[in-house]
Amino acid sequence: MSDPASIDSIFLLGAGGFIGRHLAGRFAQAGIPVIAATRQPTAFDHPGIRNVVAPWDDREQFAQWLPQCRAIVHAASSSTPGSSAAKPQLDGNLRTTLAMIEALQDTPACRLLFLSSAGTLYGDREAPAREDDPLRPRSYHGAGKAAAEHFVHAWATQYGGTAVLLRPSNVYGPGQPARRGFGIIPAAFDCALHGTPLTIFDGSTVRDYLYIDDFMALCDATLDAPLDGGAHVFNAAYGEGVSLDTLIDRIDAVTGRAIERRYQAARRVDIHTITADTTAARSTFPWSPAITLDEGLRRTWQWFSTQA
Repeated sequence: MSDPASIDSIFLLGAGGFIGRHLAGRFAQAGIPVIAATRQPTAFDHPGIRNVVAPWDDREQFAQWLPQCRAIVHAASSSTPGSSAAKPQLDGNLRTTLAMIEALQDTPACRLLFLSSAGTLYGDREAPAREDDPLRPRSYHGAGKAAAEHFVHAWATQYGGTAVLLRPSNVYGPGQPARRGFGIIPAAFDCALHGTPLTIFDGSTVRDYLYIDDFMALCDATLDAPLDGGAHVFNAAYGEGVSLDTLIDRIDAVTGRAIERRYQAARRVDIHTITADTTAARSTFPWSPAITLDEGLRRTWQWFSTQA
């Protein structure tokens, strides 16, 4: 294994989160040294992963690491649409992104992969959203993602950088903890496991669910592909919109347990229907999602039920 601080390293911001941990392990297993940036000390199993800890709110915290890296993956987020309700924030999300962009001004050859959001940017859409559709975020969380995307575009344009902005649908899979507001699938599995009721704000809302392995494969492709300078935007989704009630029906079938559903009125921050068109990603990269929702739920339940 090469030195984790070599020029071939990938700087992974938000390495302690669900997606970040999966990406760190995937890169390390492929022999790529990972600089895993977190706000709190975090243990990783692979010797090729080096944990570096900082608030990540100042350019200098990034500047000492980026010259050693061929790419930076921004997978950090400290809010959700629900948690950001009535709380527009600069700290935690956007300030970190701006500090990173300032540091990238000195290392434009370092490719940026920024994980944005499909579900919070486009607003309600009856037809699958395309990358060039207007952005109409309803939540402050989504507005922050939109602002971050514009700053990334500005950096890439001014400094000749190459950035990929992925807008994923709801990514799920093994390793995703049951945390309030962070993922309906682990929340439902937790209720199935413990026999507790699940709060549902509107069972008719429609979302697309993308399995973590399929999402990581797209991340790999965006980092390896020959791309011109500038910012490149791609949706990342499975391609099947399902209602929340249908999702819970499928979870009931996978677990063999009927989850008690307690319905509440929809929240103002929630979008009713959003799916995403993935034609651009499929035509640009050698990628298409392979794991169906039922198979992904089965794999996730197998992991989730063995962790109890």
